[in-house]
Amino acid sequence: MIKVCLIGGGNVAFHLAYQFIKAEHVQLIQLYNRTLCKLNPFENDVSITDQLSELMEADLYIIASSDSAIREISNQLPFSNRLVVHTSGSQELSCLASHNRRGVFYPLQSLSKSKPIDFSAIPICIEAENEDDLCLLHAIASSLKSKVYNISSEQRKYLHVAAVFVNNFVNHLYYIGQHICKEKEIPFEILMPLIKETADKINYLSPELAQTGPALRNDMITIENHLKLISTQEKEIYQLLTSSITNVYKNK
Repeated sequence: MIKVCLIGGGNVAFHLAYQFIKAEHVQLIQLYNRTLCKLNPFENDVSITDQLSELMEADLYIIASSDSAIREISNQLPFSNRLVVHTSGSQELSCLASHNRRGVFYPLQSLSKSKPIDFSAIPICIEAENEDDLCLLHAIASSLKSKVYNISSEQRKYLHVAAVFVNNFVNHLYYIGQHICKEKEIPFEILMPLIKETADKINYLSPELAQTGPALRNDMITIENHLKLISTQEKEIYQLLTSSITNVYKNK
């Protein structure tokens, strides 16, 4: 049984804690957070603490904190030569203090406490300084039934940028679409089948082949009509994305 201590009280820590509690071959032995009340949902299942000095001996310590806190927490850990990993997509392995063995355990998904998550559908990106530690991280990710990828710190920086495009920016475009609908008293739910079909389509086609719309067709009449209907800020986004699509496909 692999013993794990989880450090943090945010969305990633919350979901990992629930998964580890029910996982085979992994024993979550302790949760740490400086605000102890955030760990109350788990107090009947696992030891909780708000003191780093009280951390129990484990095979793995996962820092699932904000990016800005990773370095400080890892520097304060009161032991050495143990495996410590963070869960950040944008921070390098080297941001962890060097007095412990270092690694990364990065679940590539947007997580919210209010929405249950199926970890078998979440890729987990791992990295470690030696092969034994990498194998341990692989075993833990596999215990969650997740698909595992060996991704370096350099690769993960670019992966995180790509994730912002396909997740955060796309969600903001949903917000703009919802705002336009709300202003004209149109139910946003009308767009849901289109949203789902667009997301589903790239299971079968590359994004390049799945592209449709007036920018692809260079339909300037429709584009100009759209621009007359929307606000200045929305115009800027519309024109930038239209230009990007046009530039990709103009020679194809």
